[in-house]
Amino acid sequence: MKKTNGGAAPFWKSKTLEEMSEPEWESLCDGCGKCCVIGLEDADTAEIYLTDLSCALFDAGACGCGDYANRFDKIDDCTKLTPKNVPDLYWLPETCAYRLVAQGRDLYWWHPLKSGDPETVHAAGASVRGKVKPERGQKVRTLMKHIVNYPEPAPAPPKKRAPRKTA
Repeated sequence: MKKTNGGAAPFWKSKTLEEMSEPEWESLCDGCGKCCVIGLEDADTAEIYLTDLSCALFDAGACGCGDYANRFDKIDDCTKLTPKNVPDLYWLPETCAYRLVAQGRDLYWWHPLKSGDPETVHAAGASVRGKVKPERGQKVRTLMKHIVNYPEPAPAPPKKRAPRKTA
């Protein structure tokens, strides 16, 4: 377990989603953008298929909402993540920090809270930065033509070992 704050466990390991402050909650978002991608659910299997299309407000270059403060007023089906609904949002990516914390799991190495760098989520290939375009009211048949397989994020880089001392 990674220790921070003078030996205390990081907040995402020591608090439940309900116990987090607003800044802690907001910092859990890794900036991958996958929750803003249009997904299609197979009615028979409940499997979610992601497309290369995003919400109309999504800024693919910045990999974030172009109007975060007003998203619920502008997008009818934008879902507000809450501690109560996260466990039931089966369409959240497997790598989503909200989902991981709700399941009692740790964040991935590339999460900005672990790496200290908001760019690692993109460098690891865990985001949709530059990979999506806004959905413009396509019909389901057209949406199916946009299904893509996003690659798995890169594994953690090997840890650097201290040089061995020779006598």
